Amino acid sequence: MNFPTRFPVKVMGANQDDFESLVVEIIRKHAKVAEEEVVVSRLSRNGRFISITVQINAENQEQLDNLYRELSAHERVLMML
Repeated sequence: MNFPTRFPVKVMGANQDDFESLVVEIIRKHAKVAEEEVVVSRLSRNGRFISITVQINAENQEQLDNLYRELSAHERVLMML
């Protein structure tokens, strides 16, 4: 992968009111989110789960590794792609 690059981060969890803001807050600790339009939320078929996809400006692999470590360690995050 060539850096810097735009990179999609997809995070899944239970559909709760503040899950999107939680995910975006963690991501902003590690990377710049280009614009609000690059945050996309999708509900599962039954509405119990939500996926949040955020396009970030990735500067290097270490930045991505740190971001993925913090997100995957969070108790409310069920899965990441």
